[in-house]
Order: sequence, then structure tokens, then C-alpha cells
Amino acid sequence: MKQKRTLRGQVAVAGVGESIYYKHGKSPDAQFKLLLTAILNAANDAGIDPRDIDGIATYANDGNPSDRLAAALGMKQLRFSNMVFGGGGGGGSGAVGNAAAAIHAGFADCVVVYRGLAQGQGARFGNAAHYPTVIAGEAATWIPYGMMSPAQMFAMRTTRLMHDHGIERNTLRSVAMAAYHHAQNNPRAVMHGRPLDEEKYNASRWITEPFRLFDCCLENDGAAAMILVPADRAKDLKQKPVYLLGAAQGAEYRSGAGGHNNPDYATSSFKTVGPNLFEMAELGPKDVDVVQSYENFTGGVVMSLIEHGFCTYEEANEFITFENLIAPSGKLPLNTSGGNLAECYMHGLELNIEAVRQIRGTSPNPVAEAEVAFVNSGPMVTPATNMIVGSEATL
Repeated sequence: MKQKRTLRGQVAVAGVGESIYYKHGKSPDAQFKLLLTAILNAANDAGIDPRDIDGIATYANDGNPSDRLAAALGMKQLRFSNMVFGGGGGGGSGAVGNAAAAIHAGFADCVVVYRGLAQGQGARFGNAAHYPTVIAGEAATWIPYGMMSPAQMFAMRTTRLMHDHGIERNTLRSVAMAAYHHAQNNPRAVMHGRPLDEEKYNASRWITEPFRLFDCCLENDGAAAMILVPADRAKDLKQKPVYLLGAAQGAEYRSGAGGHNNPDYATSSFKTVGPNLFEMAELGPKDVDVVQSYENFTGGVVMSLIEHGFCTYEEANEFITFENLIAPSGKLPLNTSGGNLAECYMHGLELNIEAVRQIRGTSPNPVAEAEVAFVNSGPMVTPATNMIVGSEATL
């Protein structure tokens, strides 16, 4: 008899925490202090002593090493230390999955997933100025031709999507407007108090076609953290347990081929990862109550929604509308804290936190009776990752 291997319902999110989120370069504190603040807030949220954390999981080449963090927190022992390889913000949900796997396998009992990011204290992701003057390797296939920033790289994929499948600019605009709409009810959001309407979006400057200013993620300083524990322990802690129902990571065939030579170009890299997630979760797209979809750029969100089965290419322009994407009334509420576009760009981990808050019922834009929340991290990168969390009723 084949052994069933799954994380479904075995691990729960016990605590979430964040620092204040700042515009890049505006934090008065060092990146490491921001991270400690977020982790201590998550420990307090869970009702645990931070010294009892015994595992660490992160991603995106986070600059806060586990040995320094373990010492600063006064951890009694460090039993697990892990980072998702490559993919930038694509590793957020993967880090949660890795933490859960470590707990389920017995490597650790209490793992913190974190991302600390102070773009004002290091290189800005959206700035091409940090590239070297001597170009070699794969970079030589695109930098000399003027493709130097992430916006330019992902604009090409989005342009192909629009060309091949008739996706309209209004569909991208709906994603941006929904994020800004939700941010107006979220005091933590960097864009709180700065609403976006069609006129303002349409008048915004081009960054690189087809992306206008509001199609692009923010650049911020801050930190975010989540604490995971075994499911049976979570019931005895401070907060309502939110259970991990599934997690997946990876990409389809030759997704990471150099020089933009992957054979399926207009993809968010979820065509194989999405089905793997739903199989573990024992759910389908129609079971999802609320979606948190990483927006490096709006085009990747559209691709991700399609590739996870929330709509087809043919349905996208009619389904991905502002009215359908807003809480509480929309058919598929999206990025209900404001997301990377309007809450904060914490390399997407704030989206994972918002999924937990939706299941707890503490979101600034709650979806009524939400039982299942979906997150995808880092569309159009390799590896891409995703996860589903749910309430006790989903077990």
C-alpha cells in the first residue's frame, strides 16, 4: 500500500507579525531591528516565548542570517535553518511550506518564516543602476539591448499574454484598482488615504508598456513574520488556529531557460505547481473564498488566476473586473490588504499574513465566513510557490 504523504492539516499558523511599513529609505531603524520587531510581534500574537522558536525559514537571499537571528532572539536551540533557492519573491509560500515540512518531519517544533527588507539601506529592486559595467553570461543577452529592470523583463511576458489571448489593459487596471480600494480600509497600508480611480490610473505615467505606474509593486522598508507549530499544539495557543492545507513549489518544463528562451513564455510558472497544490489540499478553485496573488506587476496576477483555474483565458476580461475582485461583495476578492501594490512590498509575505487574517476574521476587508484562503507567490519567476490555508471546518 502506497504511503500517503501530505502536509494537509498537520501544521498551523499560530502567530503573525509585522513592523511598521515605510516607503523605501524612510525607515528610522536598521533592517535587522525591523525584523526583530516583526518576529516579536508574531510571538506575542501567538502567545509564545520567542526563545522557544527552534526553526527558521526564509527566501529571496534574505540578508538576516539565521545564526545572528537565533542569538538575538535568545533561542534555546536552533534545530532547522532553511532558505528557498532562487525565485526572489516567488519563495514566500515556499518558505511556509518548508517550515511546515520541517515540523511535520520532526526537525523542529516552532518555526518562524520571515522576510526583512529595507530597500533604502541596500539596492533597490526596481533600479537598474546596480548592474556592473562589464557584462558577461546570461546578462549579456539582454542588458546591452536595454532590458535592465524587472518591469522591462516582465512587460515582455505580459505583452505576449495580451497578444496571444486578447487580454485587455482594463483587466490589468482592475487588479490595481482592487488593491488600492482595499488599502483604504487598512491603516497599515503605505497607500492608505491615497485612493485610485480609472482616471488617475489612465493618466499615470508609463513605466514600460504595457505597465503604467500603478501596475507596478511598491518599494518599501519593513519586515514580516509568521510562526508555525504542529496542529495539535496550535489549539492551546492564543489565536484561532489557521491550518496549512497545502503548499507547492516549482515550475514547468524549462521555465528557467536563459535568455528568455523558455518555450511557454506567457506564463506565471504555475501551470504544474497549481494542480500540485490543489491535489494536496484536496480542494479545487471553486472552494477558495479569497485570493492573495503576488503582484510584482498586474500582468502576473492575471496569468496566475488563469493558471490556477479561477477563470479561463477566454473568460478573463469579463471575470477579472473591479467589481468581482473587491471584498466583501466580489465573486473572488483579491489582495484584500492592498497587496504589493498598495499595502507594502515585503516580498509578498504580507499576502500570506493577510490570508491568515481572513481565516481568523481579522482582515481590514473581511470576506464573510471565509474558510479557505489561497496565496500564490512570485508569478513569472522560477521557482514559483503557493499555499492554501483554512479553518478547522476544512479539516
